[in-house]
Amino acid sequence: MITNESAAESTVPTVPKAAAASETPELEEPVWPWKDAPIRALVQRILQLQAERTQAFRWLEEGHRQYLRSGPPYDFPRYRSKVHEVTQAFAAVSREVLAVEAELAGPRAQPLLASHVRSLQQLEHTRLATVALLQLMGVPELTEQEDTLQIHQLKMKVIKTMEAISEVLQDLRFDAESVE
Repeated sequence: MITNESAAESTVPTVPKAAAASETPELEEPVWPWKDAPIRALVQRILQLQAERTQAFRWLEEGHRQYLRSGPPYDFPRYRSKVHEVTQAFAAVSREVLAVEAELAGPRAQPLLASHVRSLQQLEHTRLATVALLQLMGVPELTEQEDTLQIHQLKMKVIKTMEAISEVLQDLRFDAESVE
């Protein structure tokens, strides 16, 4: 389960930069915890981050269900708080995934693996945007009439996106095995 503490732990730690001759502290420089890790470990971390994303989606769905059950009148402040919490979790995961992508594209010289990670990020962005739109369409006070065709199309888009995510993850695993 993602908590604020675990989201904070998944961010890249920093260490203070060496102070200049004037002994004035400078901005902190990120330390990459996976610097010397094998490719297999980087791929495993991506899979762990995907599990965190899956949990964040569950939180988002549960928060939306609680919101819909809360009214009328609806408890929007509680829902907004849940969305904020989930957004922070998604942002922390995305930052780390992007760092792994940069590591694969740069120092590790693994452009194919980096492209899989990039595709994964794009697909997850599409999935999140589609789920958010579906949730908005399901809010009674925002929609006068339910557009069942559009809701069905959006649900199908989420399913197809999740299938594409599974394929990218499978390709990532397979191509990572061939690298080592």
